[in-house]
Amino acid sequence: MKRIELTITALSPLAIGKQKPGGSINEVEKYIPGSVLRGAIAKHILHRAGMELENLAANGGDFTQLFLEENPAIFQNAYPAVGKVGSKHQIVNNTIKVLPATAVSSKANPGFLSKGHGVFDTLIDFFCAEQLNHPYDPSSLEALEDGVDPRVETYNSLYSKHDKHYCTHAATSRLLTRVGINRYRATSSDDILYSIEVLNEAFIAANESKNITWDNYVYRGYINVPNNSLAKKLTGFISANSEVFRLGGSVSRGLGKVKITAKEIPFANDISSRINVFNQALHKRWQDWSEAFGDGLRSSGSDTLTESLRDRTFFTLNLHSDTILTDNWQHTTVISPEMLQEFAVVEDSNLQLHTAYSSYSYRSGWNSAWGLMKDVELVTNKGSVYLFSTQNPQPWKNALSKLELRGVGDRTCEGFGQVEICNEFHQVFREDAV
Repeated sequence: MKRIELTITALSPLAIGKQKPGGSINEVEKYIPGSVLRGAIAKHILHRAGMELENLAANGGDFTQLFLEENPAIFQNAYPAVGKVGSKHQIVNNTIKVLPATAVSSKANPGFLSKGHGVFDTLIDFFCAEQLNHPYDPSSLEALEDGVDPRVETYNSLYSKHDKHYCTHAATSRLLTRVGINRYRATSSDDILYSIEVLNEAFIAANESKNITWDNYVYRGYINVPNNSLAKKLTGFISANSEVFRLGGSVSRGLGKVKITAKEIPFANDISSRINVFNQALHKRWQDWSEAFGDGLRSSGSDTLTESLRDRTFFTLNLHSDTILTDNWQHTTVISPEMLQEFAVVEDSNLQLHTAYSSYSYRSGWNSAWGLMKDVELVTNKGSVYLFSTQNPQPWKNALSKLELRGVGDRTCEGFGQVEICNEFHQVFREDAV
């Protein structure tokens, strides 16, 4: 399987709607969903059929492999590559990730240390406290030192690591007000005034000496293609037609213009090292907790967690996009051990789910090919975290590597169900907030 990296530069506002069931306000997504990318590229492949020297739609062969077969190309979400580095916004070339649901920050002044009281993760600490039957109520050390409210809350954000410092990523939006036109008089129509929320096409890159410099917003996403030769053809097609794509709605009104560049990149197959580092951090943290609060366990000569750690390997499953999960035909927000074995095609009776942090929302959309609304789906929100352990880690390492490419749940080819194993942010503890 080959991976194609897409760099998407916004040349006009993007109207990528996110209408919730029963709502009258059409909100805008703060990223470009994989389903939007998939639809735009499929549309132009069919539109330009017969016009290219190397026709992807010829006889339906390549097009079928990309979009219609059992294992089609997977179009992942494109997240904004504009990060806040210090006090400035700039385009960051590092990998953009989703903060885990276990990451928290000060309620009084949330954010990374560059602008707030810092962010830290609570997954391992909560796990150790639960095993010791000890309460754990995290608080912000930076807030305590500043003499303000030390309480913390979940900090939801996209992030990347730039020059050893963490920075947040986000896209800004605005409202465009429009008026309806009377087709008979070619003038503004009575009582038809509406607003569209759109993603901004530019941001302030510098503001020095009253001279403001603007730069275009950039989004970065990926396509996982199962066939090497097909990946080369798709990369060539996107590069040759980089400025013809339109994303989102209202394209006939000048919105949605982008420039897309594509290049093939290698996969970072470092699952084993990530799992090893995570387990080392969990072992060390458990020792700290047992030394501080495990007097009762030591006096009784019993330490069940330490005994289990000797023959169990722990790993996390982090959702990097909204995920559609079903168990026995019913929607769920929890990935059970049985479901994970089915996703990974691994049989392991010793697999155990220790804890799950997840929430849900609803998603719908518009299918341009059918001219119909998509079904309303209950989705597990990106950032959700599941902590598993097993006594037989060897078959899991290869299976989890493949799972990062394929995703979990339904409609993975549209960007749903992107996962990462053992996100490195779980090793950022309270005393080392970033």
